[in-house]
Amino acid sequence: MQTGYYQAAAGMVTQFNRLDLIANNLANVNTSGFKQDDVVIGDFMRLYKESRDELPLADQTKDAAKFFNRTLARVPHIVERYTDYSLGNMEKTDNTLDVALSRDNLFFLVKTPQGLRLTRDGSFTTDEEGKLVTKQGYEVLPADYFSSGATIEFDGSETAISIDKNGTISTKQSDSTQMAILSKLFVFQPENPNFLKKEGDNLYVYEHESEYKPLEASGAVRQGFIEKSNVNAVEMMTQLIETNRLVGMYQKAMDTQMNEMNRDAIEKISKRA
Repeated sequence: MQTGYYQAAAGMVTQFNRLDLIANNLANVNTSGFKQDDVVIGDFMRLYKESRDELPLADQTKDAAKFFNRTLARVPHIVERYTDYSLGNMEKTDNTLDVALSRDNLFFLVKTPQGLRLTRDGSFTTDEEGKLVTKQGYEVLPADYFSSGATIEFDGSETAISIDKNGTISTKQSDSTQMAILSKLFVFQPENPNFLKKEGDNLYVYEHESEYKPLEASGAVRQGFIEKSNVNAVEMMTQLIETNRLVGMYQKAMDTQMNEMNRDAIEKISKRA
């Protein structure tokens, strides 16, 4: 059996999956608060170096030879997918309702038709009822949501809106000279970001909703700023070119296995016949 053909085919599938991930990163290079995804591709040599002192069979035996042959037949494959949660660049917008989180592993809590979700996209606005919402129309929740069930609402008569570094929202009415506290943004810090799962619309599902508790003093909220995507477009383009070249190499290897080797075998058999 020509195991080399199947190895090349599986390696090509791995690179196709990597292409999908790179394409998604590039598509979101201008998405506020987007965090890029990446993969770890494993191969025999790396796996062998990690576990060579713990191999289940002794060397120089038939069983050990079978083990090595099976392992050598493994192909490059994706052993881990992960999200890079590093901080993106801050862009000043001077928009009153634009807010950014200047520390990683912090999120805003929002309410969607599917339930509570987390996001780092702080380009907020107001809906027809005056509620603070995301660009997709999801309600941005206040720090006291679980005790009061309230939302963050503006009546449209505010002459000034201020959001401090801890997310406290203060407003000033036309008939007043003093700022009054209206509400406070729900800023959440998950204990383990590995429990976050991307859902689309720049939202995250957190597996342990019972842990939702707002930070009293995050010190990370910046009004009038937006956090840009942390995708490096130049780096992604380089990876795209590299992955395309690998696909071409695997294709050539498959052609060699199926065409040249088979043709050579047929010619030798015909000469002996």
